[in-house]
Amino acid sequence: MHMETRLDSFYPVICTQDVAAAREFYTRHFGFAVTFEADWYVSLRRPDAPHYELALLDHSHPTLPEGHRTPTRGGLLLNFEVADVDAEHRRLVHTAGLPELLPLRTEDFGQRHFIVGAPDGVLVDVITNIPPGAEYADLYREESAPPG
Repeated sequence: MHMETRLDSFYPVICTQDVAAAREFYTRHFGFAVTFEADWYVSLRRPDAPHYELALLDHSHPTLPEGHRTPTRGGLLLNFEVADVDAEHRRLVHTAGLPELLPLRTEDFGQRHFIVGAPDGVLVDVITNIPPGAEYADLYREESAPPG
């Protein structure tokens, strides 16, 4: 693969209606730590995996071009891959009470997962990769196949 520019970082920025509420959600439930905080922008990073970053931006801030200052209202799915999805389901749904939008289930395409709702209509898909069923196994590139 040919690349023109070296990429030093990549992370999503959620245009939020409530920076403080979104900050609280991702720090409390998903272990992110604040690396920069203003009332209009928060940069988050996982202390155990600093290459995992997320940012939150007040949707009305003038750093966004005019005509694009609208909050995220769904249409964004964040995947969080974990070692034990069942334990995360107990922690996030049963203990923390996050809204479960897709119940915990096993998929033939190689995932056991569930989806919870986050601020701004964002969906958080919590996943443990598992061996895929026979009909999906050949669709994975060898270097990207789930465990099993």
